[in-house]
Amino acid sequence: MASYNVAPLEKLVEQFERMPGIGYKTAQRLAYYVLNMTKSDARAFSEAIIEAHEKIHYCKICCNLTDGELCPVCGSVKRDKSVICVVETPRDAMAMEATDEYKGTYHVLHGAISPLNDIGPDDLKIKELIARLSGEVNEVIMATNPTVEGDATAMYISRLLKPIGIKVTRLAYGIPVGGDLEYADQVTLARALEGRNEL
Repeated sequence: MASYNVAPLEKLVEQFERMPGIGYKTAQRLAYYVLNMTKSDARAFSEAIIEAHEKIHYCKICCNLTDGELCPVCGSVKRDKSVICVVETPRDAMAMEATDEYKGTYHVLHGAISPLNDIGPDDLKIKELIARLSGEVNEVIMATNPTVEGDATAMYISRLLKPIGIKVTRLAYGIPVGGDLEYADQVTLARALEGRNEL
């Protein structure tokens, strides 16, 4: 059977395939879905991507994603500013928020220490976390993922913070080892938050 290749379609498939968790077959289905959109829907879809890239940036305090100067958590007067929950990704902060149990603030590292992937402490938002530690902060909760990289990151940060005299706690292991926070259910996350231990 002769090969059938439409260059713009293949280019679209390649772009979808670059997304995490998307294989060739799924990328192909997404590309055909986009082709079947009306022109106005396709334009709205592409404009949403461009608008997200242009308007979303890091919160100047916690490094979470926002379209304003501050994210909604940092801008809220109702949040407990004495507690900072340190997470790896914005998705992890969203997972913690979904529990409705945590009332403090967040700090997003945008990754974890991973020497095998050439990610060191300087590649993360650790300096920004240290800069936030005024007399107002009493506790830092390390909510990095329960993986080798997440544990190494938690230990590294706890060693930096101990001399400052700030209480450093770690989420209890109600979350499966090797799992990601964004996939944990709300009850498991809430129990892990309640059972956190000092490092």
